[in-house]
Amino acid sequence: MNLKENMIRSFFTENPVTGLLLGLCPTLATTTSAENGLGMGLATTFVLIGSNVVISLLRKQIPDRVRIPAFIVIIATFVTIVDMGMQATMYDLHKTLGLFIPLIVVNCIILGRAEAFASKNSIGHSFLDGLFMGLGFTMSLFILGAIREVLGSGQIFGYALIPADWPTILIFVLAPGAFITLGFMMVGMNKISKLLEGGN
Repeated sequence: MNLKENMIRSFFTENPVTGLLLGLCPTLATTTSAENGLGMGLATTFVLIGSNVVISLLRKQIPDRVRIPAFIVIIATFVTIVDMGMQATMYDLHKTLGLFIPLIVVNCIILGRAEAFASKNSIGHSFLDGLFMGLGFTMSLFILGAIREVLGSGQIFGYALIPADWPTILIFVLAPGAFITLGFMMVGMNKISKLLEGGN
């Protein structure tokens, strides 16, 4: 597996959010700020890496007929670790993300990578796949959250970027703003993907 090609694929051409349109529920719901997007993305990345590695390690021991329930149990274990860890160390962020942390268990990105990649490849390749796919997902959530936060409230990470007397566009911190921003992000990412592939 070519490392550079895998990075490009995960970040641009097959980005889980803008390329494959996976995990849109947490993407649209949690990205009201850059901090929320970053937190949700990193939590998902941890689960993706951990579950990919364990599933790859056990791929020859898991009977084919029970592979999906086995994958879900493994994923749920890592989600529980993340959920309890965030509750203990980042309580405010955990409270903000709420139900979307436990729902990582059924996130189609994680189950999809387990089925399509980790169950068929070595531990090293599965680790890199989980890392790059997770970071691609995190990048998308962070950018989406940052754009929405700056345009909707004029700040990012609590620092004002737009003077208080300048108008902000409230719709960007509301649900319609998530759809509008994601649409423009998809256009931009698709253009970048075509350039990377040598297209027009």
